[in-house]
Amino acid sequence: MLKSPACPIIALEEHYWDAELAALFTGLDAGAPPALAGRLRDTGAARLADMDAAGIDIQVLSHTAPSLQKIAAADAPALARRVNDRLAAIVATQPARYAGFAALPTSDPAAAADELARCVETLGFKGAMIHGLAEGHFIDEERYWPIFARAEALDVPIYLHPAIPHPDVIEAYYKEYAKDYPVLLRAAWGYTVEAATQAIRLVLSGVFEKHTKLKFILGHLGEGLPFLLWRINNGLARPGQKPVAFRELFSRHFWITTSGFFSDPALLLCVQEMGIDRILFAVDYPFEANAPGPAWLQTVPLCDEDKAKIASGNAKRLLRM
Repeated sequence: MLKSPACPIIALEEHYWDAELAALFTGLDAGAPPALAGRLRDTGAARLADMDAAGIDIQVLSHTAPSLQKIAAADAPALARRVNDRLAAIVATQPARYAGFAALPTSDPAAAADELARCVETLGFKGAMIHGLAEGHFIDEERYWPIFARAEALDVPIYLHPAIPHPDVIEAYYKEYAKDYPVLLRAAWGYTVEAATQAIRLVLSGVFEKHTKLKFILGHLGEGLPFLLWRINNGLARPGQKPVAFRELFSRHFWITTSGFFSDPALLLCVQEMGIDRILFAVDYPFEANAPGPAWLQTVPLCDEDKAKIASGNAKRLLRM
């Protein structure tokens, strides 16, 4: 609960591990430090106590990266049903404290669309989360549009979460520094570039002209894109480009969260660029500790009405909570 104003806090990008799915992760996706792995596995008393201590009323749970995006079509749909059924069972243990984002078998787009519908209509999930590239493919490709058509019809958002960059990108951009600074591939930079590129490609793909009510969420204060919107839009308006209202389309179809990004200047820029109604609270637990997020939100230089929108009001409207 936010103390001033007194309102609930809903955190939207809060991760966990499904044992069966996480056991399939390999290479850079595999493993985690023991303390972090323990927090990812826990969805019981310890997680709830940590939420209580920080003042977080609800977590919207989502599987951590890379989730199902690297699972082949032969196995992904059946695995997705098991993973999502287990998440629904977790939410059912604490329905006042937990909600869920579906994991989607993107390697089979038709099955992913059906699974999204099942998760929303039968399991009560609030949308879905997609992590990084789908078997090496950007999700703006038209093969994935059936997923987006179903999300639009269901009126639920898809959260675009980063994952480890493509191996060729790691080789070209990061190899000299990855050993000494492994987080450079992740939260420090690689994740941002990966997710921001996904969002840019979606705007350019034409999907929003076909699906005019489609909704996406980006974490980490929009992966840097709110800061860059004017420049991207201005560049794409130069002669020789196919016409696109980039800034307008992005601002109409994307919401952003505070996950892992508790900075007053960055937040205020996002408020100016996106508008207060497009900003949602998130922590990025357990990769970030719970306590600093609500403590920061309490002190940000915004009026009480705007703080309440970020804390939970905007999430209630977007996710119909």
